[in-house]
Amino acid sequence: MAQQVRGVVAPGKGEPVRIETITVPDPGPGEAVVKVQACGVCHTDLHYREGGINDEFPFLLGHEAAGVVESVGEGVTEVAPGDYVILNWRAVCGQCRACLRGRPWYCFDTHNAKQKMTLSDGTELSPALGIGAFADKTLVAAGQCTKVDPAARPAAAGLLGCGVMAGLGAALNTGAVGRGDSVAVIGCGGVGAAAVLGARLAGAAKIIAIDLDERKLTTAASLGATHTVHAAGTDVVAAVRELTGGFGADVVIDAVGRPETYEQAFYARDLAGTVVLVGVPTPEMTLELPLLDVFGRGGALKSSWYGDCLPSRDFPMLIDLYLQGRLDLDAFVSETIGLEEVEAAFEKMHRGDVLRSVVVL
Repeated sequence: MAQQVRGVVAPGKGEPVRIETITVPDPGPGEAVVKVQACGVCHTDLHYREGGINDEFPFLLGHEAAGVVESVGEGVTEVAPGDYVILNWRAVCGQCRACLRGRPWYCFDTHNAKQKMTLSDGTELSPALGIGAFADKTLVAAGQCTKVDPAARPAAAGLLGCGVMAGLGAALNTGAVGRGDSVAVIGCGGVGAAAVLGARLAGAAKIIAIDLDERKLTTAASLGATHTVHAAGTDVVAAVRELTGGFGADVVIDAVGRPETYEQAFYARDLAGTVVLVGVPTPEMTLELPLLDVFGRGGALKSSWYGDCLPSRDFPMLIDLYLQGRLDLDAFVSETIGLEEVEAAFEKMHRGDVLRSVVVL
């Protein structure tokens, strides 16, 4: 039987969010209803509210979440009612050319629930990243549920659902940071800070955090950065080279996603080094580089989609590290809030006052 629950809805472009009663249908084939326990407030949710993703309003916001499976539909075998799960927005299909080549983290046909959640008047909602977890309960594809150890605190575990995984994966998966490497991270918000933590976890010898905000640099240092560079009035490329014997870093991670920062990343890496773009550019941005430099500097220029993660592989492993005290996910939880505080959390995020506000239900 369909249920009515509270949810945070963005009604129109630029309008403040509001709490609405939403209808969650029973799960159909391949679907699951999840009782949400915690959900992080991510920049992507703000982009949805501002119309920066698409114009399919109204949106049911929230996607960085952990919770408990309440019910499943026909044919679901990967999770069962009572399972503690982290939600992910890239449920792999298992059948596309990427999956069949053994690279499911590149899946070209990820999917969401087929049924729609609605407002009480029947208006269909567009769930953020196919999840919509600023709600007491949400409907997702079963493949979007990854079972993990229930001992993990929901407010911390849910952050693997988006930003923290993107940063960790940019270092661990896409950048393949190795023991003894030098790493520079441009932009130390939630994603960049997680990239710093990922580089530390991988055994990097030198981790250079770069940002315009001293508060973010302080946080990056607490997470493992060995050096910090305040980017205002500083030649970032020269600073990174000076800290790496004049050569540049083995891996440079651009967690901002602007032409200026990407150019800095390109020239701040060592010859044959790697650039990882994990910050998301906007459609109008363009980049011009001398093709001879692209050829002559060698190495690799990579984009990191969701940290190139495979949730079924990465989430349980990272939660185990968290429970062992080797991965400090709690450091990313700046505050816990209620559903009614999401709009205020957007303002704090915009000012750079928090790494993550987390809605706890």
